[in-house]
Amino acid sequence: MGTPKKRKSHSRVRMRRNHDALKANHLGSCQRCGSSRRPHTICGVCGFYKGKTWIDVEEAEFAE
Repeated sequence: MGTPKKRKSHSRVRMRRNHDALKANHLGSCQRCGSSRRPHTICGVCGFYKGKTWIDVEEAEFAE
């Protein structure tokens, strides 16, 4: 099995690890009700996405 010939410097290790940090979630607001939601997802409060209602929230809560 191959082993490294030289030790990696602190700067090389830190440059490689630069991309390992977690990124914050980007939140948008619903066009209809104004609640915060993730982009490209249906609003969990009103069921609205891309100009139309995809889920009837009252029926979904009743089914549960």
